[in-house]
Amino acid sequence: MTTEEIQKSTEFQVFDRKSARIDAKALAITIIAFANADGGQIALGVEDDGALTGVDGKTDHVNELLRASFDYCVPSIATSTEYIEVTDVEGKQNHIILMTIPQSMGVHANQADEVYYRVGDKSKKLNFEQRMQLVYAKGEHYYEDAPVNNAGWDDLDMSLVEEYVALIDYGKGAEAYIRENGFLIKKEDYRGKEYEVLTGAAVLLFGKNPQRFFQRAQVRVIRYEGTEAKVGTEMNVVKDEIFTGPILKLTNDVLAFVRTQIKEHTYLGQDGRFRTDPQYPEFCWTELCVNAICHRDYSILGTDIQVKLFDDHMTVESPGILPGLVRPSNIREMHFSRNPKIALYMRNHKLVKEFGEGVDRMFREMEEAGQPAPEYRQNEFMVYATIRQHGNVVTTEKTTEKTTEKTTEKILSFILENPNITTEELARVCGLTPDGVYYHTKRLREKGVLIREGGRKEGHWVVVKK
Repeated sequence: MTTEEIQKSTEFQVFDRKSARIDAKALAITIIAFANADGGQIALGVEDDGALTGVDGKTDHVNELLRASFDYCVPSIATSTEYIEVTDVEGKQNHIILMTIPQSMGVHANQADEVYYRVGDKSKKLNFEQRMQLVYAKGEHYYEDAPVNNAGWDDLDMSLVEEYVALIDYGKGAEAYIRENGFLIKKEDYRGKEYEVLTGAAVLLFGKNPQRFFQRAQVRVIRYEGTEAKVGTEMNVVKDEIFTGPILKLTNDVLAFVRTQIKEHTYLGQDGRFRTDPQYPEFCWTELCVNAICHRDYSILGTDIQVKLFDDHMTVESPGILPGLVRPSNIREMHFSRNPKIALYMRNHKLVKEFGEGVDRMFREMEEAGQPAPEYRQNEFMVYATIRQHGNVVTTEKTTEKTTEKTTEKILSFILENPNITTEELARVCGLTPDGVYYHTKRLREKGVLIREGGRKEGHWVVVKK
């Protein structure tokens, strides 16, 4: 940073100004907050208003400030410093110090064992729960390996374990897999008697009822009408579903439901056949949902994953900050698994890759589809991932309204000829996919033009009005 930038820049996530009069212990708090978050720089010898008061003539105190990262940070933090020559507020030649604090993979505290985290332009003191969340996010410990009190063998669905060991060709059997792969912890009660409890990963992956122990380890899917969420008398929620169960079932149920909520656009292709394209590439919306389930912070017990679908975008909210050194700016390249056992399980089920690999592919697929790049942002303890429709998709939908009308007319004509015609047969004769036929017949049913009587296999169509 130049001197002018140091003076005029506002304090923010990775920059702060401090007078050389600051106490070393107080400076250590800012150093700790930067190291625990995204790293940053501190300009010493600069007042809050940007006035240059310098550090010259304060040698003993400045030396104490420079030792703050070693004397008052636990563990110590390796900072670097740069002396910059300036003209101070009195018009004299002076120096300021630009201290650079690296982002740390560890969690740092002060001598009072207080942990701070940089949030905006403030150094926020973390409570115990927030501190543990940071420990798990940094990978110092994995919450999925923590014991779940009162969770024992009776809480496992051993059929799920048996299916998994068969999938990965683990020859020692289901019980041995649980015992030998970190899913079981031995503890002692106050009388010294040994007993066994399950880890979080065991409960979440193989539990009969994981939500008994992790009540908010669920996914809520909300479908809104329009482009924003409204409340009160204008509330625009169309669908609101909650999904629970062990992670594999939870994931598959969520994906199946979201698939029914993704819009489709039907148009006449250059080859003269009708085409139906989804609102977003399937890999992209699937990746958002799966990543949230796989990499959420399960130590945050008070909230759940929320998938929010709007007419022009989709946002997945996942509890926990991005793990390790992953940040929105490097999410395509930086890989880190917050829950490695869960990630391995889901990868073996062909649902997920290590963090970051699938994200990079999602960026590429959105670009190839002519859609905007995915957006990632986070606040203190929540990650928001969004994919959007490009404006011209809406235009295309409007310009193909006549084509859509022709398609529905075509479908109705075939139904009038043969009320027992199946969705698959309609798709073949109309040049559509089965999903495309479902899209059009659903619209016709909603308009009261078409009725389906009887079941899917034995039923038939009735055209009410035409």
